[in-house]
This record gives sequence, structure tokens and C-alpha cells, in this order.
Amino acid sequence: MSGRSAAARVDEADYIVVGAGSAGAALAARLTEDPDVTVLLLEAGAPDTALELHVPAAFSKLFRGPFDWNYDTVPQPALEDRTVYWPRGKTLGGSSSLNAMMWVRGFAADYDEWADAAGPAWSWEALVPYFRRVERTEDPADPTQGAAGAQPIEHQRDPRPQTAAFLDAAREAGHRVTAANLPAGQGFSRTMVSQHRGSRSSTADAYLRPANGRPNLRVVTGALVRRVTFEAGPDDPAVPRATGVYLEIDGITRHARARREVILCGGAVNTPQLLLLSGIGPAEHLGERGIRIVAHSPEVGEGLRDHLVAGLAPAARGGTLYAAEKPAELANYLLRRRGMLTSNVAEAYGFVRTAVADRIGMAADLPDIEIIFASAPYVGEGLVPLPAEGLTVGAILLRPRSRGTIRLASTDPRDKPLIDPGYLSDADGIDAETLRAGLAACEELIDTDAMRTVTTGGWIQPAGGEHMTPVERAELAMRRYSHTLYHPVGTARMGTDSSSVVDPALRVRGVSGLRVADASVMPNLIRGHTNAPAIVIGEVAADLLRGRSSSR
Repeated sequence: MSGRSAAARVDEADYIVVGAGSAGAALAARLTEDPDVTVLLLEAGAPDTALELHVPAAFSKLFRGPFDWNYDTVPQPALEDRTVYWPRGKTLGGSSSLNAMMWVRGFAADYDEWADAAGPAWSWEALVPYFRRVERTEDPADPTQGAAGAQPIEHQRDPRPQTAAFLDAAREAGHRVTAANLPAGQGFSRTMVSQHRGSRSSTADAYLRPANGRPNLRVVTGALVRRVTFEAGPDDPAVPRATGVYLEIDGITRHARARREVILCGGAVNTPQLLLLSGIGPAEHLGERGIRIVAHSPEVGEGLRDHLVAGLAPAARGGTLYAAEKPAELANYLLRRRGMLTSNVAEAYGFVRTAVADRIGMAADLPDIEIIFASAPYVGEGLVPLPAEGLTVGAILLRPRSRGTIRLASTDPRDKPLIDPGYLSDADGIDAETLRAGLAACEELIDTDAMRTVTTGGWIQPAGGEHMTPVERAELAMRRYSHTLYHPVGTARMGTDSSSVVDPALRVRGVSGLRVADASVMPNLIRGHTNAPAIVIGEVAADLLRGRSSSR
């Protein structure tokens, strides 16, 4: 699908949706099912026409490229003062066009926590119909999984043999191997992927392409939104109403008007940045930047949470994705959509509960660590070529206590915001303790008979790891090599309380005519991956705007 660019007529629509990513694409497509509703969908990036956007194993080739916002955090004191690279999708489909395609919904209990914060409409029971509406799952394993939705969720076409060895290792270590995406009791699984017949299926593929011919949907790419515009509210002049946005196309600034509402779908980084640029946020921070205050909202840009992953990379005997770029593999992919290039790299995962969870009183039967497996040594934050035949077994901190912020570096929307996730900064050190326990679980898996059939005993990361103790390897993995798992949330959280940025209907508090629908509204970080619930949020937002429920 090619987005309409600078030549497109940009003036007004019923709804303006800012950001064509996981939530925004779903929202725009659903709203325009009503032929009497017009939608202007604005995307800062280019159309998603490049081949590498659609070849699954090529996702890391997109990093630092033209389809990436190319963010970095501020230095992280707990990670040896390193900055951490944060890729974010800048194209149609957003980060669903850039991610590793893992479809991991999380646990029912995670969404019931959403309901505790934002009301019963966000409970697992209330959201199941939306998950079913989203998903077109190959061989559903549970009644909550959809089989006829918009988004293909399929088995991997050609998983590596090392992935089977890893799942055997999980059994050997006493873990349960289960089907993927169970609402409770989830163990270790082969990853289900957002692919169709061996190619990536982003929300541009699943939602925008089927809607492409609708005359009531205008998709404009290369459109950088500078700020939301407001005027005095018609019912209460003290409550400003969003009237549209200023956007920049090819260096020219113009105004687009929303007859009904503006919906921000820029994600956990770009949405708070745009709210702040528009005068909605902490008054002190806005004043420091000389921005006129439209609504004092202290939590905009606060509450940032992200999944931190620390990986161990043992050397492997051969047959890993190290060989994925050979000419024969490229031919196999282009001709048959088979072979190594169909891999999403992270081909298996599993959930474990450490002793730390018991000690701190985490709810029973819920994990605090996800173990991720890749048939490749995923080193250098994915920014360097694979160095050798190797594997990755990593620990993901599922429920970080640490909190971070998004702040403006300047009032220029082209300047990258200041991203501080505050990794491992919790005062009591529980995050680091939990991640160490997770890395111990990784070591246990690597040290099984099943894994020894595919490993050599050497180490790629940490280098020289065979001469270290497991404790030494874990500390290096956590402090020197850990990185984001690309799941930032919570920077414009929803809630029933007056201090939340948006209410349970996703309306921005303190103004009217403005909503947020993306991962920034998530009130807590799920024990899973965030693409699936972000799409669900887009679906819920469409029903909220249409005044409909999930039963349809």
C-alpha cells in the first residue's frame, strides 16, 4: 500500500488519527467501515514498500535506517552508564513493521489489573471479544483466540532445529511446554508470529490494505505533526477543545481540522512528546520550555516502563541463523517463502516464577521472568552482524518496579525527546535481584543434556564466558549487555483517578475532542509483548468513538 504524500489534499476530516502504527492503523480502518465517517491518517514515515520490511529475519537490518525513529536513551547509571538503543517504527504499520513478530498476549490477570486501574471495560473478560476480533489464528489452542480476525497469527514455517532442542531443555529442567497464548498456565512455547505464509504481516498489511480503496480514508505519509491545535470549548470556554493539528510536509506547515476528534496513536515515546508540544503536561516542564500551558497534566511523560532483557549467547555447533544470508536462503525465500529468512529469530519463549516473586508476595501462579530463545547470537543490540554460529537464551524482567520519563529536549518536534527508562533504578533493588534469578534459570537451561547437543561449550557473549562463573556471566549480561525488548508503555496512562492522563474512554483530561489510543495508555506492563494489546486498544478506541460495544 502506498500512502498519499505531499500532493494529497490535507484540510479536514471527521477524525484525525496521528500515527499509522499498531493501534492507529486498526483504528483508522475500523472507523472508515462507516462510509459516512471520514478519517485523515497521518504518518511521519514513508510507505512500507521496501522488501526488507516484509522479510521476517531481516528486521534488525531496519535498525538505524529510514523506517526507524532511531532513538537512544539517556545514559543509564545501573547499566554502566550506557545509552540504550530504542528502535521505533517510522512507516505504515509503525513498530509492527519493525518488530520481531512475536505474538505473546500476556496473562488474563494482567488485563484484570488494567480493570483495577481503568474500570471493568478493560478487564480480560471485556477484552476477549476484541482479541478474537483482531486475531486470525492458525490452529487456535484456546477459545479466547480468534480465528477469523484481521491479523494473521501463524506457526513458524521453518523453525531451526535448535528451537526444538531448547523446548526439550525446558522439559528437562522441569518446565511445562504448552500451547502459546493461553490466558493462564502458560509455560514454554514455540512462538506464534504475526506473519502470513512466511512474510511479515504488519497492521499496514492486516488493516490498511483492505481499507485502501475507501474514499473516506486518506492516508498521508511524510507528515510530521508539530502540535495539536485548540480553541475555547463550545460548552465550557475554560475547557479547550482540540480542533486539529499543525503538520509539516516537505518543509511546509499546514493546518488540518478535525470536525469531531483528534486521536493520538504515536506510541509511548511520540505521544507524550506531542502532548507536551501541544501544551498538555507538567506545568513546570512546559514553563521551562516556554510552551503555553493548555492543561496541567503532571503525569504526561511519567510512569515509563519497559522490558529489559539480558542475554547469554553460547556458541553453537552449526545450522543456526548465522547462515541466513547465503544466496541459497535468499532464493528459497523469494521463490517459496521458506527457509531461514522466514524466521522471526526469537523462535521460542517461556515463563518462569523465581523465588523473588514469592518473597515479595507477587500474586500466585504468575511469572516474573520470561525466557526468550533465538537460534542466533543476538549481540550488540542487534546492530552488528552475527559474529558466529551461536544461540541466545535471555531473561526478560516482566514487571519492573523502576520507572522512567519522556521529556522534551526542545520545542522542535524534529528533535528527539529525552528518553530515560530508569532501568534497574528501583530503590530496593528488586529488579536487579529478579533479573539475576532469571539469568540463573537461563544457565540451568543451557546446562541441560538437550542443549549440549547443539552447543559447543564455548561462549560468544560474554566473550570468554567459559572461564567465568555463572554469577560473573550474569552480572556482565545484566550490566554491560542488557537492552530493551522494545515494549515501552505507560507515559499517558489511563485510569479512573483524576491524576491519570486519560480517562477509561481514552479522553485526555483537561481538554475535549482529544484522545490517546496506543501503548502509552497502558496502566501497567503486561507479562507478554505489547503489539497485540496495542492493536486491541485501537479496536476499543474505534468502538468508543462509534458508541458501540465489542459484541458485533
